[in-house]
Amino acid sequence: MGGRSPVVYSQWRTKLNLLATLVQRDLEARYKGSILGNLWPLLNQLAQLLIYTYVFSIVLQVKLSITGMPEDSKLTFGLWLFAGLIPWFAFINGLTQAATSVIGQTNLVKKVVFPLGLLPMVPILSAFIESTFGLAVLIIFVGFSYQGLHQTLWLLPMIWVPQLLLTAGLGYLTAALTVFLRDIPQTLGVILNLWFYVTPIVYPASKIPEGWRVWVFWLNPVTAIAESYRDLVLVGTIQHGGELAVATAVSIVIFSIGLGVYRRLRPAFADVL
Repeated sequence: MGGRSPVVYSQWRTKLNLLATLVQRDLEARYKGSILGNLWPLLNQLAQLLIYTYVFSIVLQVKLSITGMPEDSKLTFGLWLFAGLIPWFAFINGLTQAATSVIGQTNLVKKVVFPLGLLPMVPILSAFIESTFGLAVLIIFVGFSYQGLHQTLWLLPMIWVPQLLLTAGLGYLTAALTVFLRDIPQTLGVILNLWFYVTPIVYPASKIPEGWRVWVFWLNPVTAIAESYRDLVLVGTIQHGGELAVATAVSIVIFSIGLGVYRRLRPAFADVL
């Protein structure tokens, strides 16, 4: 047993180094040759923020109240909205790209020595890293607008765990199924559109009917993740700790199922592709 541990450790370190290299290359290749480079993800996030702020805050007059922040303020609504959009963008961008990660890398699939388990993780981690640009901008705006930051910012990694597990679990599941069913990416797009509007991201959770609110919070892990971002960055207190704990448990289950399906179907990838 003692002789196997260093070997296992070395294998894991090699895979992690390879994953880091693949993520770096993916980020560099996405906007290679463009003038703004990796600023494009941030600009896309800000563009979506402006659109949703205009529609929901100005046109639909959605009212918002956050402890310690001005009520009915367009700036307050924008910061609140951005805090919810950041994890959502990381989730959908990582998941949609992970779904086609295997069929898009046929040359790597046919290589016996390549660890195929890394393929879905590359776009997921790339999307997560890109989302941190928006998170940094959000934190800067909050700091300058309200002359200070909450100490709860240090707890953000606590949210990243279920966020990454949920995205990775669904990413592994869809990546494996897409090899055999090419309709999966299109179906996923429809599901994510519905998922977006049943999650209180562009509207406050208080707008959800009382009878439905418990289901949205306890059965939709993205709700707990988005609300926890707002808690830690904007409010400074953990108001949805129970929901986040359940979301973490659900994410672990989804990750286990997704990875299990991926590993079970992996031997047939090369034959199908």
